[in-house]
Order: sequence, then structure tokens, then C-alpha cells
Amino acid sequence: MADSKLTTKATARLSLPLFVLFTVLTVAEAALVTEVKKQDDDQPFVGVNIGTDVSNLLSPTALVSFLQLQKITHIRLYDADTDILRALAHTKIRVVVGVPNNQLLAIGSSNATAAAWIDRNVVAFYPETLITGIVVGDEVFTTVPSSSPILLPAIQSLYSALVASNLHTQIKISTPHSASIILDPFPPSQAFFNQSLVPIVLPLLQFLSKTGSPLMMNLYPYYVFMQNKGVVPLDNCLFKPLTPSKEMVDPNTLLHYTNVLDAMIDAAYFSMKNLNITDVVVHVTESGWPSKGDSKEPYATMDNADTYNSNLIKHVFDRSGTPLHPEFTSSVYIYELFNEDLRSPPVSEANWGLFYGNSTPVYLLHVSGSGTFMATDTTNQTYCVAMDGVDPRTLQAALDWACGPGRANCSEIQPGESCYHPNNVKNHASYAFDSYYQKEGETAGSCDFKGAAMITTTDPSHGSCIFPGSKKVSNKTETGGSSSSNVTDTSGAAADRLWFWRGTRRPEVSHTLLVLLLTWLVFAIFDATMR
Repeated sequence: MADSKLTTKATARLSLPLFVLFTVLTVAEAALVTEVKKQDDDQPFVGVNIGTDVSNLLSPTALVSFLQLQKITHIRLYDADTDILRALAHTKIRVVVGVPNNQLLAIGSSNATAAAWIDRNVVAFYPETLITGIVVGDEVFTTVPSSSPILLPAIQSLYSALVASNLHTQIKISTPHSASIILDPFPPSQAFFNQSLVPIVLPLLQFLSKTGSPLMMNLYPYYVFMQNKGVVPLDNCLFKPLTPSKEMVDPNTLLHYTNVLDAMIDAAYFSMKNLNITDVVVHVTESGWPSKGDSKEPYATMDNADTYNSNLIKHVFDRSGTPLHPEFTSSVYIYELFNEDLRSPPVSEANWGLFYGNSTPVYLLHVSGSGTFMATDTTNQTYCVAMDGVDPRTLQAALDWACGPGRANCSEIQPGESCYHPNNVKNHASYAFDSYYQKEGETAGSCDFKGAAMITTTDPSHGSCIFPGSKKVSNKTETGGSSSSNVTDTSGAAADRLWFWRGTRRPEVSHTLLVLLLTWLVFAIFDATMR
């Protein structure tokens, strides 16, 4: 009985130090996770805009699988599609949601409507879905000027709702602008906001300054070139290397500009400085180059689109900033993920995408090496794999067809062979699909399998299992193809870097604190057992 009482007392004495240690470690872990997320979010990144004027758009689940396959970790939506937001849950994909222009009046006129919007489209999904920003309207001052007076009230109402939900520090809120709101943009030092817009632009900038939110700009060197042919060289727009004599020089600051985008960003900084706003950073919410155009758009070509977007990505990841602000690199969202084939003419409007609607790449981005940006056999390589979320019975039927009537080579997924493991229908189907796809010459129609398959540029090979498409690349290289050292790697770590700069800084947990806590715990246990 006495021993039982002693044990009870010892347990009671132990409970407090154990509880304190558990609490401290839990708080430390939460702080560590928050700090890691914050530092990741502070790094410059390249993301993509996702428009939905696409025939046969991928389902939300398939879309998210596609984003993950392509290692895309930042996206912008033009609305707050609940199905897509739900599908993004528990992924590492960060998403900016949008408030369409036609909703501004209702939200700007009613705090209750704004609060309901936040509850329905943000609170309902966060933090499982990593919503990092809200884009309110799009180019409101130039596309729907009648809504300009209600824009800031709408933003303020939504921000108040974020504050009420204690999300205002995690989720930034702003609105994208057309470059045309800035007049006389070159040289950048003499740029200024359209004077007629200053009465509404200045309060907006003051709000952005107060809340630590960015000035969002849609910047297109393509349009600068088309509107100023003969004045602005194409190479300056495409980030191509320039001799010093071809660099643009601001005569007022003597800053040298090697590309048009940097000049457009600095024009925004100078325009804000003219209004005494100096602490708001610029984010580029849209930039890109069309891959196809009509007879009046001869510079909308695949080569130019490939060159612009590839060099844009490298420029962001170089983290060299702009001539005015070399210490800060603007993040950029490429316009856009898919060709929106349902958009109205001109032809270029339907051809800004990196991929066709069926997930086939329009062209392959080149983000390593130097010199020409012509596609090589390796960077043009695509694969056909099973899509996530497909019913196993559907996959099995497609697998049986591919290995049977489809005459795919399925020997490597037999027991004991290199691709047998992992032994599941999705893995086996992916191999069989790719075997059939490569046999048929990588034509888009050969990677369908009644909607069970998708095309990817990420090599699905793993361990000793080499997929047919990867074997083809290896064979071409061995027989005199392009050297793999000059080829863009769009899989694994390289692809990770393509879409998201992974910062090298990581917060350190105080080892001294942990040692002290553990020492205290040991003494507490010793003291409890000795009494």
C-alpha cells in the first residue's frame, strides 16, 4: 500500500515537468513550421495563371495531379473555384484566389457580403489549402472604369473580414493593374501614374503600404514591342544577351536596362515614388508571350514564346532584381498554363499557354545552359502515365487493353522484372500506357485510354525501373544525339527549382534551450523517484 502511494506521488510530481516539456516542444514545432512557411513565401517564385476558357478542361483532381507532376507550386485562379480549392488541400501548392470584376459592387457595398465571401472561399479551406493571397478584380481601372470607385472599399471590406478571422498576416490582398495606368514609362525615372487616376490610386497605394501588400502589375513586353516596332528591339523584350551599346540607358539615373520587363517594373517603382510611396513591392501577376498569331501578329511564334518564358524564369531565379532595386526580385506568374481555345480572336488570345488543354506541352521550357533555345530531342520528350483518382477497375481494363490488343511491351511489369514493384495497378498501367504511347510515336490521341491517362514531361522512371520514353532518350543520346549536359532537366530537383525557389535559409531551433529543458526534466524525474 505504501509503495502504491509512493508511486502515485512520484507520478504526480512527474506530470508537471512532462506537461511543461510537451507544451514547450509543441509551441517550438509550430513556430518552426510557421517560420519555414514564411521564409519560403518570402522567396521570389515563378507561378502560373490558370484560365478556364478551355474545352475539355481537366477535372479539379486531374488538374492538381498535373500540377504536382509538373512541380508547379504557385498558381493564380481568376475566381475561387471551390472544387479546385478542395482538390488542392494537403498539397504544397500555394494558390492566389480571385474576386471577379462583376462581384466588386456587391462586396464593396456590404461588409456582410465581404465577410461571407471570405468565410465561403477562404476560411472554409485554409490552412489545408495554402491560400496565400486574394486578387480583387483584374485591371479594373482600364477594363471596367465605372467600378473604380468601389474597388478600394471592396478590398478594405475583404481585409476587415480577414482581420476578423485572424488571417490578415498570412493572406495578402491586392488588385492587378494594366501597364497602361503608367504614362511615359521610359526612361523609367520619368514614369508617372495617369493623373486622372491619382485620386483613387494614391489611397490604394497607402492601403498596400499599411498592410504590407504588393502592387500587382500585369506586364507584357510583347505588347510593348508590338506597339513600338522599330523603337524597342525584339532582343530587349526576349531577355536575350545584349552588347553594352544595345542596352537601354536611363539618362536621368544612368541605370542600364538589359530587358524591357525590368524597365517596366522600375517604371512602377518610380511612379510610386512620385506619390511618396517607397515601401510597396511590385509583383508581376501576368507576363508571357503568345506562341501563335494571325497575319498581323508575326512575332507570336513558338520560338519567341519559348525564349521569353524560359529566359523570364531564369531571370527570376537569378535573383538579380532590377537596376533600381537589385536587392529585391519580383515574383512572376506566367500567363498562362493552358491555351484557352475558347477565347475570341485575335488568334494570339487563344495561344498564351504552356500546354494544350489535353496537357500536351505547346513547347518545352529551357532553363539551364546557354546559347540557343531550340528544342532538343531530350527536352521534347513526353511520357504517358496513369492519372490520379481513376477507379482501379478502369485502370485495369485500360492496362489489359494496352498489353493485349494495343500490343504494348509489358514484359518489364511481370513478376521479378525491374518495373514490377510497386505492385499496384496504377504503377503497372503507367508503364503500359507509356509503352503504347512511345510505340505510337507520342501522338496525343495515343495517350487517352478513355480519360485514364495523361501526358507529362516529368520522367516517371524510378529506381531501376526505366520507362520506355526514358529508354528512347538514352538511346538517342548514346547514338550521337544532343549532349545531356546541355539539356533542361524538368524532373526531380531541377523541376522543383523551375517553379519554386527553395531558399537555403532555415530557422534554427535553439539547442541550448532544448538541452536545458531535457536537463531539467532529468533532474525532475530523479527528484520524483528519490522522494
